[in-house]
Amino acid sequence: MSQNSPEQETLKILVVDDHELILNGTIDLLKQHYPQSEILTAKTTQNALEQTEAFSPDLVVVDLSLPEASGGTAEINQGIKSLGTLMKNYPTLNLVVQSSYVKALVRIKPDIDTHEGGFTVADKGLSSQEMLSRIALALKGITHTKDLKMPPGEVKPEWIEVLNLAFEEGLEDKLIADRMNVSLRTIRHYWTKIQDVLGVYPEDGKSLRIQTEKQAREEGFID
Repeated sequence: MSQNSPEQETLKILVVDDHELILNGTIDLLKQHYPQSEILTAKTTQNALEQTEAFSPDLVVVDLSLPEASGGTAEINQGIKSLGTLMKNYPTLNLVVQSSYVKALVRIKPDIDTHEGGFTVADKGLSSQEMLSRIALALKGITHTKDLKMPPGEVKPEWIEVLNLAFEEGLEDKLIADRMNVSLRTIRHYWTKIQDVLGVYPEDGKSLRIQTEKQAREEGFID
């Protein structure tokens, strides 16, 4: 990916959002501030990956709740998955995540921590001026994720998988272990790590499992 700055004549930007109003509003804002820019759009994760490969943008502004293909249902996990793919395939790509579901980025925290390109986060409730500020930071290759208030330290993909299998698919630990092809002891170890990161500890009269699920949803680990 090229690393053009806003001062250069042509800036290539891809905007990914399946909501027409948000999409058009973002395009208008970009055109006003970067009149020399060339802007393409995508409304699905599939098209976003295709456009990135063909277009080689300097910046991708992307929502998280997206359908995989045209006619599909918008899902946060789809957006998270495609964002992870973008960072893996294009390690220097500048990214702005514009979404109402930014907490879900905790699921790919290791990828964000190692990403070499700019990476900023803009909740859809931000003002236009603040949005432009996040775009400018991303174009300079800067990481700005302090709004996320992510837990310190590592968040491993296996932990997210355990949470999904437990609370989205309703599996007990033995079946989780079988699905992940690890021992039951390993799954129990994962639970202690997950609960420590979430700040959930045993309390008299409270179900640790229920408290873990509640906190995991509040912190964006699962939908």
